[in-house]
Amino acid sequence: MTISNQKTIGNSIGCNSIALHSGKNVNLKFFPAPIDTGIVFKRIDVSENNLIEAKFSNVTTTNLGTTIANEHKVSVATIEHLMSAIWAAGIDNLIIEIDNQEAPIMDGSASPFIFLLQCAGIVNQEATKKYLTISQPIEFHHQDKFIKAKPSNNFKLNLTINFNTPHIVYNELFFDTNQHSFKDYISKARTFCFKHEIDQMHQMNLAKGGSLENALVIDDNGIVNKGGLRYKDEFIKHKALDFIGDIFLSGYYILADFTAYKSGHTINNQFLHYLFSKPDCWYIS
Repeated sequence: MTISNQKTIGNSIGCNSIALHSGKNVNLKFFPAPIDTGIVFKRIDVSENNLIEAKFSNVTTTNLGTTIANEHKVSVATIEHLMSAIWAAGIDNLIIEIDNQEAPIMDGSASPFIFLLQCAGIVNQEATKKYLTISQPIEFHHQDKFIKAKPSNNFKLNLTINFNTPHIVYNELFFDTNQHSFKDYISKARTFCFKHEIDQMHQMNLAKGGSLENALVIDDNGIVNKGGLRYKDEFIKHKALDFIGDIFLSGYYILADFTAYKSGHTINNQFLHYLFSKPDCWYIS
């Protein structure tokens, strides 16, 4: 492990985009934050009690996205792509002002958020970055899904998915921060769904902002989007992107060798609750 400094951004920067599920227009702005602040959302459309820490213990729902809320039930939904971008940028401390209850979807990936953070400038702070290091193997199972973690001096992920469709060909992925760049290897992978799921989501009052501009859609004949895939294995890379964003809600950069089978927002959060209930399996340094 290389000892490094905590990081924030050098300047404020913002963006505007539609929200995937609510379909509402959202303004979001990043601000530098002091040492040991962590990642904090601020709902500027709410007059008081509007700060929400990006922590696994604040996750309230995991249905087609990750939602966090504070003790006053002020919430922000669909934060996983944004969290993965913050992780990729190496940022520890950040205030995120948002004027709605759901993060903007942008193009359905983490890439636009990484671009914004880099444009704002990433700066070192006068404090050491805190890592959560896995010291003993740990695993969590739910039905046929599982997440395992074993000791490592960096972040690794072996991920397997199983959607039982011929249109998702690549079902396994290996990502190692010593070998791969998240920005180049994963960040552009977009969220996806099957065409037959869209009506069901609309009935649930979800995906009202979804379009071929911010999601991959698969029908019986294959990929509907005219431009096709950005990566040949874009589907599993997006699942890796989600996994990293959800796991960053630990509040730390985790040093571990992960193996995950059929990961999703629910089991990702369940794993963190289980991990923190087993303090003999990890330490903070």
